[in-house]
Amino acid sequence: MALLLRSVARRSVCMSRQHFCVLYRHAAPMGTAAKEEMDKFSAKNANLNRPVSPHITIYKWSVPMMMSITHRGTGVGLSGALSAVAVAALVLPGTFPHYLDLIHSLSVGPVLIGLAKFAIAFPLSFHTYNGVRHLWWDIGKGFRIPEVYRSGYAVIGLSVVTAVALTCL
Repeated sequence: MALLLRSVARRSVCMSRQHFCVLYRHAAPMGTAAKEEMDKFSAKNANLNRPVSPHITIYKWSVPMMMSITHRGTGVGLSGALSAVAVAALVLPGTFPHYLDLIHSLSVGPVLIGLAKFAIAFPLSFHTYNGVRHLWWDIGKGFRIPEVYRSGYAVIGLSVVTAVALTCL
């Protein structure tokens, strides 16, 4: 497919050179391998003293970094779970009390029920408290490094306490 597109672009260049010379100038020459192109790109950047892009393996993991990743993950997880429950409510036969009776009839025990409640309550409370933290940042407060760590630990602590309290209800 790439060769077909390249040949079409070259024909266009031949047809009207002044309009497509920029497209043609940056096209890789025919017959070069990807490895050769990467080596040429790396050599050009080394000659120009450009820094190498950082990647995830060189970073030291920190609390703000993990909180940001977890905030995104809980947001995706909560929206997916809410969508699944909504679709299930529309598609599945029966009513909500019917499914509660079904869960009670499984006799899984209070420990597993408590763990399930905690698994639902913790992401919800974490995402909520961390969202409030982000709103606080949006008004320009709490950007100093000690404040960032302090608010991060506060979010984690409040999330655990809230999830335990909701689990015990």
